[in-house]
Amino acid sequence: MPGLIVCILHNRIEKKRVGIVTNKKIGCAVERNRARRVIKNAYLNICKKLVNGIDLVFIARSKILDYKTGDVQKEMFFSIKNAGFFKFN
Repeated sequence: MPGLIVCILHNRIEKKRVGIVTNKKIGCAVERNRARRVIKNAYLNICKKLVNGIDLVFIARSKILDYKTGDVQKEMFFSIKNAGFFKFN
């Protein structure tokens, strides 16, 4: 079971929009905020490589509490790459 689920949709504007969802099943507020910070930092490391005009929703799972930013970034990269939303220059 992955620690992160990535949902990607096209939008009609030429900007990237991001949403992060953390559920109460993940843990207390401190753990949910940590999960959001880890996801946000991982996204900021790869956002310049993404195409414009997409909406991204990251859904955190309970396994994310064991992950570090690098682990989340690898999982995020793999999911987005398989969907074909990276710029290749």
